[in-house]
Amino acid sequence: MSKKQKQIKAQVQEDESVKQDQISEGVVAKDDKKQEKKSKDKVTDNKKDKKKDKKKKDKSGGIGKKTKETISELKKVTWPSFGEVVKKTGIVIAFVLIFGLFLYGVNALLGWLVSLLMG
Repeated sequence: MSKKQKQIKAQVQEDESVKQDQISEGVVAKDDKKQEKKSKDKVTDNKKDKKKDKKKKDKSGGIGKKTKETISELKKVTWPSFGEVVKKTGIVIAFVLIFGLFLYGVNALLGWLVSLLMG
């Protein structure tokens, strides 16, 4: 944690303890909500700054970094064997032929029905 973050965190904790003291005494400050909002805004501003820094770091990688990451991911891939590829390719071709024959049959049937209606 940076010094600023520690200071903000300490300030927020101090504000909360003061608020608790006021509540226990029966006195609640009118602008508590404003104070809470200000302290939360400070914390969210720090988070936004961190996100911007991360985005800058991610962009600084360049092509070399992306290439290394791609190669490392490709090493993790489980490639199928030649037999598996041939088997699955045969299944795909068979289904394409079956579906093609089905569509041809539907087309022929509908053509025959239209020719009956027209002539």
